Amino acid sequence: MVIVGGTGVSAHRIDEYLQAALLSIDPGRVEIELDVTPGIALADAVLADIDRNRDGSLSAEEQRAYGRLVLSALELEIDGTRVPLQPGSFSFPEAGAVRRGEGTVRLQSSAMLPRLSDGVHQLRFRNRHHPARSVYLANALAPRSHRIVITAQRRDADQTELVVEYILRAAPAGSTVAWLLGSLAGVTVLSALLLRRRNGYH
Repeated sequence: MVIVGGTGVSAHRIDEYLQAALLSIDPGRVEIELDVTPGIALADAVLADIDRNRDGSLSAEEQRAYGRLVLSALELEIDGTRVPLQPGSFSFPEAGAVRRGEGTVRLQSSAMLPRLSDGVHQLRFRNRHHPARSVYLANALAPRSHRIVITAQRRDADQTELVVEYILRAAPAGSTVAWLLGSLAGVTVLSALLLRRRNGYH
């Protein structure tokens, strides 16, 4: 599910470059999926950016290079501190689909968050890729973790920037107990192995 705050964006036209970002927020990690779909009028220009050797095919290296180009235009901040994005998986359509206005490039990236205190936090996402003739969408997915409660989403007029305010709730007490029991069990097993090994030397 997507937590949507009224967007009011026009339908994708043939002369637009549609960029739709979905953010998934976990206590220690943020995942971003960016779908970019050029309209027919922009298809050749976008393909030229990807197909650098002009051989008519999109090689794996050209796809990776374009993914890095797009990623360099994305910014993510948590509570005013920028966090680096790491590239993930990607998928590219055939060139013919792009020229028909049906081809979507899907790029995934992620960022590890610093250790955060329980309470209110603010995540800021910016997309500065291909500003000419682009239409942007940005939304946060409903959190998978019960520790995350999204309280607000704010966007600028063209949705190149999304601010997500959320509450990080304390971890359930049971998870701490389970961690302590698991650690104790590991120490017990290790001690038993060491004792058995030492006894074997006598």
